[in-house]
Amino acid sequence: MPHLAIGDTAPDFELPRDGGGRVSLKQFSGKPVVLYFYPKDDTEGCTKEAISFTGLLPEFEKAGAAVIGVSPDTVKKHDKFAQKHGLSIILASDEDTALANLYGVWKEKMMYGRTYMGVERTTFLIGADGRIAGIWPKVKVAGHAEEVLESLKAL
Repeated sequence: MPHLAIGDTAPDFELPRDGGGRVSLKQFSGKPVVLYFYPKDDTEGCTKEAISFTGLLPEFEKAGAAVIGVSPDTVKKHDKFAQKHGLSIILASDEDTALANLYGVWKEKMMYGRTYMGVERTTFLIGADGRIAGIWPKVKVAGHAEEVLESLKAL
């Protein structure tokens, strides 16, 4: 499993996205990107995180950045999730977890004594130069989108 660090070139990707079509890192070349990985659509923490990023999207866009949420859910689930909660951020589908593995966020987790593989909630701030400018592992949702926005503004 790769270990990405600040200063590394962010691995490129191309994934299916909500609303149809595909999204890739290279389509935002020359712009900063907030790439956040989350475990599952329509769960409490993931919903709060997506709503927070959506609420601040005008400020992220004013700073020139795109916001992309990635989970192993299907595009169909992403579409329902976005519609239900009025989300306007991009939601990318990583069903085979290839991107989560590439970014090192597909990890062994434990809940109620059961071990399983899943996405560790992690955010990457990718600078306009394509290099990783910030990493937030094991994200706590409260105040996270605001913290990422402040880091973006400091770039």
